[in-house]
Amino acid sequence: MLDIKFIRENAELIKEGARKKNIEFAVEELIAADDVRRAILLDVEKLRTEQNEVSASVSRVSSPEEREPLITKSKELKEQLQAKEVELAGAMQKWQGLMLQVPNIPDMSVPEGTTDADNVEIRTWGTIPKFDFTPKDHIELMQNLGMLDLERGTKVAGFRGYFLKGDGARLQFALWHFVQDYFLKKGGFTPMIVPSLLRRELLMGTGYLPQGEEDLYKTQDGEYLSGTAEVATMGYYMDEVLDKKDLPIKLLSFSDSFRREAGSHGKDTRGILRVHEFYKTEQVILCEASHEESVKYHEEVQANTEGLTQALGLPYHVVANCGGDLGLGQVKKYDIEVWLPSENKYRETGSASYFHDFQTRRLNIRYRDDDGKLKFAHSLNNTALSGRPLIMIVENFQNADGSITIPDVLRPYMGKDKIG
Repeated sequence: MLDIKFIRENAELIKEGARKKNIEFAVEELIAADDVRRAILLDVEKLRTEQNEVSASVSRVSSPEEREPLITKSKELKEQLQAKEVELAGAMQKWQGLMLQVPNIPDMSVPEGTTDADNVEIRTWGTIPKFDFTPKDHIELMQNLGMLDLERGTKVAGFRGYFLKGDGARLQFALWHFVQDYFLKKGGFTPMIVPSLLRRELLMGTGYLPQGEEDLYKTQDGEYLSGTAEVATMGYYMDEVLDKKDLPIKLLSFSDSFRREAGSHGKDTRGILRVHEFYKTEQVILCEASHEESVKYHEEVQANTEGLTQALGLPYHVVANCGGDLGLGQVKKYDIEVWLPSENKYRETGSASYFHDFQTRRLNIRYRDDDGKLKFAHSLNNTALSGRPLIMIVENFQNADGSITIPDVLRPYMGKDKIG
């Protein structure tokens, strides 16, 4: 959410941001709604002041002749005030609904474009493997080695259900342990295990609602199953004032994640590349309200994920997401995409984004600056590990006999150097 004063003073900038993000938003409608809200609020304040003055006058007079007209006047003002407050509630509801739709302004460096096809490659790393045999996909490899059971997964969990078992489960555990140890050695990040069953306001605060409603699972009690550990982690400091000396706050959060994939019908229906339930480790940082600080930590969390991917020996490239591939609140985003031999192309394994105060304003996360003024912190996040690198390891490190060579950094956790 942006500040309404900023929006009113920079309406053309908001229009340009919406255009670049390919989001339909009429800033004029919001400003008109704000004008109505302000006018009604002024009437409410005037009526409230007048009623208070009349009520005070009633207590100062003693004769019934003087009190009676004042009491009548007080009742009339109360009725008028109640009617105006109802009118204000309606105006506020419309205004708040429009405020939640205002897109954050993308950075000037964000490329033009409408879809992920317009994202711009900024660097590559590693050597794409060249096999002297026809490579198998992760489904065939993992099923042949007893690492994956899709048939029973579908029986138990429905479409996109799966079981990791044997060395499939052990390899996934190895990845989780490796990531935790990587950040432990690096230092600075506090590990957390966070809830995935969340209240609606957290998803509103992080910007996943109302636009992403169709991709979220909802319980009968009105709670939601989150698609990323980012949401609960941001909620940890909701409605709190932080100490500036504690900034930046760096968190490494792990949670179960759920996505309906409602907008991905027919995409990646085989295997476990796109599933409804998976586990995710997320980097989240809260820092001072400075663009320079946000950019610095954006590059840092991106470097962390690239370092992990390099340690695993997985070839990848990094793309700068175009305007049309940014979410409502993102100022800038990088995607890291790892080579998937079975598809002969790179596939996304994580995203690094910064938001300025878009999320913290919604969640009311502030700190007191050196001058004593309260400011909204800046937030950013990046995937440290999703479920997809497991697939990339299996395919990139496969051998002609169907076995899988385990990356060096994972061997201490697996206790062997090969599966199969």
